Formats: sequence, C-alpha cells, structure tokens
Amino acid sequence: MGPEASARLYMKIIKATKVKKDQDHFRLIIDSNPKIPDRTKAILGQGESPVPEIIATVKNLERMGVELACIPCITSHYFYEDILRDTNVEIIHALKELKTYIEKQYPGVQKIGILATTGTMSTKIFDTHLSGMDILYPDIEIQETHVMEAIYGEGTGIKSGVTEGLPVEKLIYAGEHVIGKGAELVVLGCTEIGLVLQGNSLTKPSVDPMDVMALAMVRKGRSSV
Repeated sequence: MGPEASARLYMKIIKATKVKKDQDHFRLIIDSNPKIPDRTKAILGQGESPVPEIIATVKNLERMGVELACIPCITSHYFYEDILRDTNVEIIHALKELKTYIEKQYPGVQKIGILATTGTMSTKIFDTHLSGMDILYPDIEIQETHVMEAIYGEGTGIKSGVTEGLPVEKLIYAGEHVIGKGAELVVLGCTEIGLVLQGNSLTKPSVDPMDVMALAMVRKGRSSV
C-alpha cells in the first residue's frame, strides 16, 4: 500500500539494522498487496472499506509465522483497531511511535505542520495521537491543488510514478505554507510524500514517519530476540 512505499520502508529497515554480516539481519516477509481498496476514498465515503483485504493480508503474514509487523500507509491507521481483531501479530502503531520520537528528538517543539491526504486529515488521527501539540494543516485550497494533486494527479502525481518535478514543487510549496502558519516541524504524513521530500527539503525540519517506523521495528525486533 503502495508497492514503492513498501519497498522504501524495507530499505529503511535494512539501513537501520546494525549488523556485521548478512545473517545478522531479521528475516523479513513482505506481503505487498496493491489491490487493497484506496483508504482515502473509503474514509471519505467514496469507496469500499479496505479492512477485509488488510485483515486477509495480516492473516497471510500470521500463517508464515510473523510476530511483529507494521503498515507502510499512514492513512490505514484510521482502521488500526479493526485490523487488530482476530490476530496475534503485534502491529506497530506509526503515530504513537511518531509522538514518542518527536518528544525525544525535538523537545519543546509544539507547532507541528502536517502534509497528508485529505482522508487522513478528515480523521484527525494526527490530532488524536499528537495530543498536547498544536497541529497545523494546509488551507483547503492548498490541500487540494498542491498536496492531493502531488499524490494523486493523473499522470503527474506520485501514485502515477512521478517522483520529480511538479509533485516535488507542489509539496515544497505546501510545506512552506504550513511553516508560514507557524509550524516548527513538518510531518510527511503520507508515504508517497516521503518518497520525494527529504529532511532538508523545507526551511524547517521535517520527519518521515517511515523513518520512525523502521527504527521501531528494529528496536522491538531486537527486544523480542
């Protein structure tokens, strides 16, 4: 969800795992299932629920002996509690890990800008899991013409395979827009956004939850060995 984001997270987990030889790495199983219905459309009431397909994917992993898992799709965390039902697999919650990370790495920062899909914004899951912080979103027009177009634009968006040029420019504009509203730190709250923006792409620091999730996977994986 989607395949490039999954591949990118896998590479982040590899880089975050300190080893001396190949055999020191975790055995890692990926079920890349791009057939799962669009999460944003489901949240906005414009498409079918992704939950049955996500649960089926978790069941696949469970049958293969997986004990610790994560979901490289921030929007899917809206359905987190439903996904957890009937499984013994521990699934890391990216947003809970994100709050712990921000509090540790950026103490004192209170104004957090969010670049994410409109579906994710509408759920207020960042407001819920980053409680105690001032959450800032792009204005509605900027959200649609810059953030959503950068992600979903037909033939020009990241989900169409475009990772240079126009979508980068649009997301930088949106990022600077929330910085202009007072954001001291910007969260790249959609895995596609992290494909094209880096920690130094904006005039204020940015955090990719996929980096945080990779670190959490390694930490929790080590503790369970």
